[in-house]
Amino acid sequence: MALLARIYRSDFHVDFVGRRRIWYAVSGVVVAVCVISMIFRGFSLGIEFSGGAVFQLPSNGGTVEQVDETLSSVGIDPSDSVVQQLETSKQFRVQTRTLSDQQTDALTNALAKRFSISDPDRNIAVSTVGSSWGSTITKKAVQGLVVFLILVVLYLSIRFEWKMALAAMAALIHDLVVTMGVYSLVGFEVTPSTVIAVLTILGFSLYDTVVVFDRVRENTAGMATSTRRTYAEATNDALNETLVRSLNTSLIALIPVASLLFVGAGLLGAGTLKDLALAQFVGIASGTYSSLFFATPLLVDLRRRDQDVVALDARVARERARRARSAAAAVGAEAAPGTAVRTALASADDSEEHDGGADPGDRPGREPVPAGANLGGGVRRPPPAAAARRAGGRKPGRRGRPSGKKRR
Repeated sequence: MALLARIYRSDFHVDFVGRRRIWYAVSGVVVAVCVISMIFRGFSLGIEFSGGAVFQLPSNGGTVEQVDETLSSVGIDPSDSVVQQLETSKQFRVQTRTLSDQQTDALTNALAKRFSISDPDRNIAVSTVGSSWGSTITKKAVQGLVVFLILVVLYLSIRFEWKMALAAMAALIHDLVVTMGVYSLVGFEVTPSTVIAVLTILGFSLYDTVVVFDRVRENTAGMATSTRRTYAEATNDALNETLVRSLNTSLIALIPVASLLFVGAGLLGAGTLKDLALAQFVGIASGTYSSLFFATPLLVDLRRRDQDVVALDARVARERARRARSAAAAVGAEAAPGTAVRTALASADDSEEHDGGADPGDRPGREPVPAGANLGGGVRRPPPAAAARRAGGRKPGRRGRPSGKKRR
């Protein structure tokens, strides 16, 4: 809680750019796991994409094992079917492969007989979907995604620069791979709701990235003459300045989506909501992470060799070196007077030792030497003028006379 309070008071500075190798490693591991899962586990495609038949009927106290036995009795392999027991509505949902009309009628009658359903035509809902319809939806979804990406790249290239557009696209692909990888790992069905949710999170992910990039552009607007911050430092400051906004936006978006996923689909058993909610939940969380920890640090790496960035970093380094020299000179100037005094005293001591020009007893830090002490083997007498001043203030050899006119 203390950490969150510091973040929301803007009393917290994270070195996003300086630790970008850590974020790259985390993203690399997550993306690798998702790709491996998509390759080897694949996806659980809904009936809209794979084709088949769906039977929804009252459970009437039956079990899933009884449904599997009924499927086997009419020649349908239970391993190729998906049976779900909806607790809230007390119904079974049975999804099978594509069936002929005779097989559909046979399974309907067998289910009605096994679970004591009096009017199969009204109480058993049967829907069949061909695989061609699912392939058409897939093609349209891919076409829409490609057109969307092209338009986004053009917009970001015009609004900012092409390297920002490249970093934003890399973050967008990162979010798509993570979202679809989670779908593969948890085994949720891929339905048209999933496609809608994925297209929705693309816009959200780009929105957060564009907000950060706009702040980066503001911080680096005077880059041609600036000497305060390097490009990496200005970019990192932009991330910290937009951190609270990104967290607030993501939190407000995640709360209702989490309610759909954990309350609607988890507690209430609304299975039609989980496909939409899972993609949105994972996509929003991944989009927030990529805009802060992946897209912007990647932009710094993409621009680190540009001439204007290299020139800026060089100017900042020279300015900081100049300030360091000025600070060192100021410190030296403050210490100079004391140093000069000590140097002068040391020089005087040396000269006295060599030529005896001063009284050793007058040196600071030493005991006074009594008059007449034997220094150097002889008696040291004061000069005549000095002796006379100590005696009475009169010079020797002159008679003291009172002031006034000269006596005749």
